[in-house]
Amino acid sequence: MNIILILSSVLLNCSAQLLIRKGMLVAGDMGLVAMAHNVGSLITNVWLWFAMLCYGVSILLWMSVLSKVEVSFAYPFLSIGYVISAVVGFFFFGETLTAIRVAGIAVICIGVVLISRS
Repeated sequence: MNIILILSSVLLNCSAQLLIRKGMLVAGDMGLVAMAHNVGSLITNVWLWFAMLCYGVSILLWMSVLSKVEVSFAYPFLSIGYVISAVVGFFFFGETLTAIRVAGIAVICIGVVLISRS
C-alpha cells in the first residue's frame, strides 16, 4: 500500500510539471518580469490551475507517505518523475531525448529498483 501512495504522489507531482509546461506553452515564452505583467492571463490559464490541483493532492499524499515510511526509502522514488517527464516531453511536446538522456534514465530506473528492494 505504501508503494501505491508513493507512486500516486510521484505521478501527480510529475503531472503538475507537465501541466505547467503545457500552460506555459499556451501562455508563451516569458521571463519573470513578463509574468508579472501578464499575471491575468496566467491566473485564467486552466492548465496552470490543474497543475496546482495536482500539486496540492500530491503534497497531501506525500505527507501520508512520510508518516508511514522512512524518507530515505520514499524520496528516491521521486526520480521516477524524471523518467516519465522525459518520455512525455518527447512524445507530446516534441522535446529532445538524446542517447545520453536515455542512458541517464536507465541509471535512474536501476537505482529506483535497487532502493525499492531494500
